[in-house]
Amino acid sequence: MQAFQPGLPLGVAFSGGADSTALLVACAAKWPGQVVAFHVNHGLQDAAAAFEQRCRDLCAQLNVPLRVLQVDAGHQPGQSPEDAARTARYKAFDALARMEYAQPAIKSVAIAQHADDQIETLLLALSRGAGLPGLSAMPAQWQRDGIAYFRPLLRVPGADIRQWLADRQVTFVEDPSNADERFTRNRIRARVLPALESAFPQFRDTFARSAAHAAQAQAVLEEVAAQDLLAMVKPGGSDPAIKSLQTLSQPRQANVLRYWLRQSHGVSASTAQLQELQAQIACCTSRGHRIHIKVGQGFVQRSAAVLTWYNPRVLLTTS
Repeated sequence: MQAFQPGLPLGVAFSGGADSTALLVACAAKWPGQVVAFHVNHGLQDAAAAFEQRCRDLCAQLNVPLRVLQVDAGHQPGQSPEDAARTARYKAFDALARMEYAQPAIKSVAIAQHADDQIETLLLALSRGAGLPGLSAMPAQWQRDGIAYFRPLLRVPGADIRQWLADRQVTFVEDPSNADERFTRNRIRARVLPALESAFPQFRDTFARSAAHAAQAQAVLEEVAAQDLLAMVKPGGSDPAIKSLQTLSQPRQANVLRYWLRQSHGVSASTAQLQELQAQIACCTSRGHRIHIKVGQGFVQRSAAVLTWYNPRVLLTTS
């Protein structure tokens, strides 16, 4: 927290749990009058109303303004509940930061994910065979739609956070879903982290260092992909030329395709989808060759000399 110097005023994501409670208390003490709490009510649990009331009570004690937004976190077909909740949460943070009737306007948002969350994210990525973006785990700082986001507790173990609260006699709510081992992340927390602690006492620091190395390597790949994509699109366009893609090595081609899909369309291809797409690109040597491969909620297809991506659902709603 000592090196954490966000632009003020600061929004703090506040669920009422231990981690966000500690972050809010610490930030309110460090920047009095410059902190606003954000509470997102997902409505996914019976206790959601009680969580919100607990947040209101603590904010009143701290003299911290509270902004609350209720969201629909239902997931779409092919989307995990966790991903749906995350997407809804960040949309809510953006809306809460920009509330026209609420002043001041928020420049930065702090989120209370900590060292154990980081390790869980890395282990989940490993279990899914993730590439460098997944192995980079969670960034400590990033920009999204003009707002600076921070995770100032990423190097702090969860046990230390709870001890800090206990020393100050600060109470918090316990989310009952955190103990449900039907969720993979909870099984990792309950079973894997204690075993790692026993075998490798410094695992939080060393794993975090590996994630940082992966993030650095991914940043280089992003720079290369941006340069490659710029060289193969028409002025004012965003779609890569198929002939230009065919001149690249397979790894470099895969890199620019991932970058194009993510940056231009906000979707990610699975390994199988990307391999099929690359195979079709290699075979695309005649005017009549057709490309039509599902990626995300839409499809990559050939349009004359370039690749395009479209979402048929969006086309139906806008037509």
